Amino acid sequence: MDTQQTKIKLYDRQEKTTTTMFVQRISDNVFRMIDNDAFNCKLTRGTEFETKINEEGDHEILRIIKKSDFITRRFVLTIETNQTDYLFLGQELTKNGGFWQVDFGGIATVNIPPDKVAVVDKVMRDLNLNLTELTE
Repeated sequence: MDTQQTKIKLYDRQEKTTTTMFVQRISDNVFRMIDNDAFNCKLTRGTEFETKINEEGDHEILRIIKKSDFITRRFVLTIETNQTDYLFLGQELTKNGGFWQVDFGGIATVNIPPDKVAVVDKVMRDLNLNLTELTE
């Protein structure tokens, strides 16, 4: 099966949300996240999950098959911080094998390889980014 990017409408019964997202298709009903779901903190970059087609014709999550290998953290961005600092942090994440996205104009989700967490934390300290981290 071709593992190319595809767009699906995904229903999560636990969260009671439906989102349209791009994923990587692994098989007919197994997908890998290529970014982070803004609503479901379990569906982060690299997470693999199985679905079924529900009565509405949407993919419904049955189970998580494999958790992401990344460490995922979410932060509230502030307008007081220079946008250049945010861009530098994003570049450092990418340079170190990570990924970042911003949702709703102010929630940054970062995916960090486990062996690079200290690097990212150092960059945040060096830039004096005192961001509020969102936790579950």
